[in-house]
Amino acid sequence: MRRAALLALVLALVGQPAAAESYPSRSIRLIVPYAAGGTNDILARLVGARLQLAWGQPVVVENRTGAGGNVGAEQVAKAAPDGYTLLVTASPPLSINASLYRDLPFKPATDFAPVSLLIEVPNLLEANPRLGVGTVAELVAYAKAHPAKLNFASQGSGTTSHLAGELLKLKTGIDVAHVPYRGTAPALNDLVAGNVDYMFDNLVSSLPLVRAGSLRALAVGSRTRSPALPEVPTLIESGFADFESTAWFAMVAPAGTPPAIVDQLSQGAAAALREPEVAARLADLGATTVGSDPAGLGALIKAEIARWAPVVEAAHITID
Repeated sequence: MRRAALLALVLALVGQPAAAESYPSRSIRLIVPYAAGGTNDILARLVGARLQLAWGQPVVVENRTGAGGNVGAEQVAKAAPDGYTLLVTASPPLSINASLYRDLPFKPATDFAPVSLLIEVPNLLEANPRLGVGTVAELVAYAKAHPAKLNFASQGSGTTSHLAGELLKLKTGIDVAHVPYRGTAPALNDLVAGNVDYMFDNLVSSLPLVRAGSLRALAVGSRTRSPALPEVPTLIESGFADFESTAWFAMVAPAGTPPAIVDQLSQGAAAALREPEVAARLADLGATTVGSDPAGLGALIKAEIARWAPVVEAAHITID
């Protein structure tokens, strides 16, 4: 009887290794689907460093760029659902890209387990000062008085800056041309030089140029004014009741990741964002920290897919 009981105990222990293993027990990878140095990369490294400090396991940030964020997102979607490969990303791979790409290699609404909405950064509508406009109304009036003369820059086709520009066209009927760039830096350089007239860009990138007087801020895309630029009105205040344009950044895991691990990650990310040094750094960049629960992020992803699909269709934007 004793031998049988001992054998049953051994078999039970061998058959349940996962239950005995605490998470995390080894290094975690945070996949960033965009280049190093941008808002997405800075955020991942700030949060990753705090998780590593709190949990005592290495947290490594890997930049896997390409296809508008889809390369890195696909890697995470197809990774083992064990909490050791995560995606920290700007919104396009989880929202806009669902409508833009004909053959998206993953399904944003179902192939990920939402973890947390980390931060929000309002998009800023800004113009070259030499254009001589100081408000959204003045920009629209100028564009209507000079059809087909103005152009707006974006970080690239299908980005939030592009979609915000297309939405402004749809709402006002202005005739302007879109000039896509490969990233924020070259777009801003040409905007400052006067080679393009205006653009939507997230506040983090443009704030220094606005403060220096190199660009003129016309409106922010958040529901309320930004503490970083309190004198600049929102697009809602500028006469567009339902016009919001905010870049958001989130953490997701592969679908099927155990809920207990998802909850631990969500709570860990929220705690990292509450750290005074992290919060101060992000506030200085013009970002608003959120640290939502998984359900909140899941609802946002579905809402954003539905919100941008009609804009993509109306603007006839497709990316193969």
